[in-house]
Amino acid sequence: MATEEQQAMRVMQPGAIAQADAVVSQDDEMEIDLLELMLRLLEKWKQIAIAALLGALIAAILVLFVITPTYEATAKLYVLNASNSIVNLSDLQIGNYLTSDYQEVFSNRHVYDEVVRRLGLDTEYEALTKRISVSNPSDTRILYITAESTDPVEAMNLANTYALVAQEFIPQRMESQQPTLFETASLPEEPAAPNKLMGIVIGFVLGMFAMCAFVAIQFVTDDRIRANEDIEKHLGLAVLGIMPLVNRTVPVAKNAAKRKVTKREANS
Repeated sequence: MATEEQQAMRVMQPGAIAQADAVVSQDDEMEIDLLELMLRLLEKWKQIAIAALLGALIAAILVLFVITPTYEATAKLYVLNASNSIVNLSDLQIGNYLTSDYQEVFSNRHVYDEVVRRLGLDTEYEALTKRISVSNPSDTRILYITAESTDPVEAMNLANTYALVAQEFIPQRMESQQPTLFETASLPEEPAAPNKLMGIVIGFVLGMFAMCAFVAIQFVTDDRIRANEDIEKHLGLAVLGIMPLVNRTVPVAKNAAKRKVTKREANS
């Protein structure tokens, strides 16, 4: 009597066994059909849209109610020497060194102590200096002193006080002419961070990409056979026929019902 394996070998077309052995002997290389992946993503568009909206909702909750907004205020100092009536090339070239030089001024301990004393702050040195930034626009001798704080009034006061203290400190310690207060900081009306619209857009995009990545991983790791084409594609075997699944539960239930009826008839 032939075994089940011999019977299965008879069902295969000639050469199919050799093809199957060749497929099995190959390395486990995974080929991704981009077209099928795109079709799978299109099939899951509802889930992707829901994930994107959910990401936007979470981001909106974070930027509106969780993340504390920060405000920025900027004061400006003009450091061109008053004795120079004509601005020459050397004046503009010196501006390239202003940012690094005066950054040390604004991080100086004496400047910090004076700002803390005037404003009556109770802030550590490292924390306060991180909230102050100095920049110098290209080809200018104007310093931008920017202060940030969760309180808009405090941000304005910090920028103005740092500018005034630096204005006094620079001629005393650096043997240069006193810079001019070009512009005082104004009260910021809108927070500088977080950007609410940008945060919601980023949440939307992250939610969409997260669901797309989940669908893609599910697609790549799914090795189930779903159609005849999958057998021919992955195993290199031709399908000779299809045997439908027979639902055996219905006949069993009918037979059981018949047995109950016959028992009732017998009892009657």
